[in-house]
Amino acid sequence: MARPIIVKTVWSAAGSLGIHLVPLPSYSPDLMAVEPLWRWLREDVTYHHCHATAEGLIRRVAAFEADVSADPCAVADRLWVKDHLDPEEEKLRFSK
Repeated sequence: MARPIIVKTVWSAAGSLGIHLVPLPSYSPDLMAVEPLWRWLREDVTYHHCHATAEGLIRRVAAFEADVSADPCAVADRLWVKDHLDPEEEKLRFSK
């Protein structure tokens, strides 16, 4: 967590430069482009499978990396980043 004096200084400096800062939630998977990649890796490599050795896990991760790297279009399709929010979908994320 940032120290309050640093935060105040940053906000003040940004304001004097005409920069509008927007605070982000402490954790937001929608804004973390790597989260879907980690989920995909877990689905393909570790779900319902316990590797007998660390070397076995490392080999499976390396094979996943090779497969993903071989087809960039599939990666782009699967990991498409949201560039807008659907208000109806967002309503479902929060209870009243």
